[in-house]
Amino acid sequence: MVHVVVHPGFHKTGTSSLQSWLGQNRRALKPYLSFYGKADFLSAGSAARIFGQKPYPWRLRAFRRSFDRFLVKIPDAPVIVLSRETFSGSMPGHRRFPGRLIRNNRDVAVPLGRQIIAALQARFGAEVQITFLYTLRDRESWIRSVYGHLLRSIHLREDYDTFRARFPDLIDPRAEAEAIAKALGVAAHFVKLEDVGHRREGPASAVLDLLGVPQDVRDRLPAATRANSGQTLALEAEFLAMNRASRDKAALKAAKDAMLKTARIADIED
Repeated sequence: MVHVVVHPGFHKTGTSSLQSWLGQNRRALKPYLSFYGKADFLSAGSAARIFGQKPYPWRLRAFRRSFDRFLVKIPDAPVIVLSRETFSGSMPGHRRFPGRLIRNNRDVAVPLGRQIIAALQARFGAEVQITFLYTLRDRESWIRSVYGHLLRSIHLREDYDTFRARFPDLIDPRAEAEAIAKALGVAAHFVKLEDVGHRREGPASAVLDLLGVPQDVRDRLPAATRANSGQTLALEAEFLAMNRASRDKAALKAAKDAMLKTARIADIED
């Protein structure tokens, strides 16, 4: 029987680091799992994100068609791991058409999850074992990280206090993941970034633990490095000022990308 582990985020919970490390060690881990991440289903991941911003039935059907096409192409394997944070929709803090702020994941994560489960059953049979693995973090740490990401990736012009006030009823990520899993009726596993981020394999250790990958195998693999890490508060202040002053989004993004690159090189050299 095939066991599929679906890792649908959440956003800003170490997902990029998890995907990077598992992707880099794909060959060594082949006896224990077949891993597929962002680069392996760009179309399906993009369709899920678009549904998160435009949650119309035809967008959900477009996701299902794209996900089905991906599943048809991959070979059978005893254990398959699929990781893409957009499987829970778009990151809260973005806008949903025609301009409503996205404040949670569950509105779109449940219909997306149902389509993922149905597609896996159609591809691997009704008896396929499906586990949803959610990486999480403390609520205030999570929303602060979301703000930092949006500040550097879009034209956000609000300071943090103003942004945070837009989420007066922000649910704890663990509670939201549990509610989604309950609605899906699927086996689920929950891991906090604070509990695994410091470990040798980083957030990917959540997958290795779940699947029982032997410790001696793990010890032979390289240590994880952080991917898509945040910026300093000083750099955030610069980005906020730049967002407020500029109207040229393309030039603004290029300038921020260059500043982030310089900051990360300096961090490595230190």
